[in-house]
Amino acid sequence: MHKTTTHHLAQTSERRPSLRHDISLSSVTAGFVAVIIGYTSSAAIIFQAAAAAGASPAQISSWLWALGIGMGATSLGLSLRYRMPLLTAWSTPGAAFLVTSLPGIPMEEAIGAFLFSALLITLCGVSGLFERLMRHIPSAIASAMLAGILLRFGLELFVVMESQWLMPLTMLATWIAGRRLWPSLAVPGVLIIGLAVAAFQGQINLQGISLVPTTPVFTAPTFTLATLIGVGIPLFVITMATQNLPGVSVLRAAGYRPDSSPLIGWTGGASLLLAPFGGYAFNMAAISAAVCLGPDAHADPKRRYTAGVAAGVFYLGMGIFGATVTGIFMALPTALVMALAGIALLATLGGGLANAFHDPAHRDAAIITFLLTGSGVTLLGIGGAFWGLMAGLITLKLATFKAA
Repeated sequence: MHKTTTHHLAQTSERRPSLRHDISLSSVTAGFVAVIIGYTSSAAIIFQAAAAAGASPAQISSWLWALGIGMGATSLGLSLRYRMPLLTAWSTPGAAFLVTSLPGIPMEEAIGAFLFSALLITLCGVSGLFERLMRHIPSAIASAMLAGILLRFGLELFVVMESQWLMPLTMLATWIAGRRLWPSLAVPGVLIIGLAVAAFQGQINLQGISLVPTTPVFTAPTFTLATLIGVGIPLFVITMATQNLPGVSVLRAAGYRPDSSPLIGWTGGASLLLAPFGGYAFNMAAISAAVCLGPDAHADPKRRYTAGVAAGVFYLGMGIFGATVTGIFMALPTALVMALAGIALLATLGGGLANAFHDPAHRDAAIITFLLTGSGVTLLGIGGAFWGLMAGLITLKLATFKAA
């Protein structure tokens, strides 16, 4: 992003406009799309993680309640406080880790490990350690990592056309036309057209879904050294390395420069409060947040915080009616979800690529970061975003050393 834009965003904290004045249909839609991406991309993993811990149906619903309430409260509160689109999410890689690590561990011990991980995350934020780390990551590397994270979604938009071409092709044509005729309403138009095509093809079935509030279930934690080391510490490392680091990098790549330490501290604090109900780990969002960071969310970067506010409200609703809303999202056809996610992220992906390769001095490091992140490789239980970042920084350091 250009320096002028970054400068304007840095002044956001001095401005306290009216939320009613700033909000728009495009920002509300961006928040809604972000929530759809957040839930439909990994909700099944949450069910598996809870089941791996031996959770009852009531406890599984409680997990959904805790995760929705936690993401909603933090997204809403942080976006309003800092006037930036600050979205949080559950730790998807963390949930995948729990699927394989929790079998045989009592739910009480699992909750104890969640609390231990949350305490470590909170201390990392409060101490300022995370913020000091972020100062050493160049914008080009952060943008390349953002582009690598989003690459899979852009590709899946076209991969899905192999099996079902009409819906995604119609949605893509709507977006292309919308970007030229009504830019602020391009993504809302894509959502409406996608739902219309899905309904016309009879692919949406909402029968059997009832509106029932979720009742949270408190589970008292117990602490054992083996579980704290075997579950708590890896969950902390995975959440920080593969979620919070890309999440804050995505913000900076888009030109937003919040102090990341309070953000990490608040997500850790939310995990401490909600872990006994199933809120195993919260972090700064990357993929879902990207939907709210681009011009499709709002033409004015200073008003895109309203997309974060909208996402927070939707997350709160999903928490209160967790099982019901999850059932609705699961009723949407996969092609619709994949196409919507890919199209909603196209502008942000393009901006990330442009910023990543703008400076010739950073291109070698940027291309390595982009490709390694986009490969989706997992090493030592840590995802490609972290390894792409590390490889890019090492490449940049070697280039600087050689030049010296």
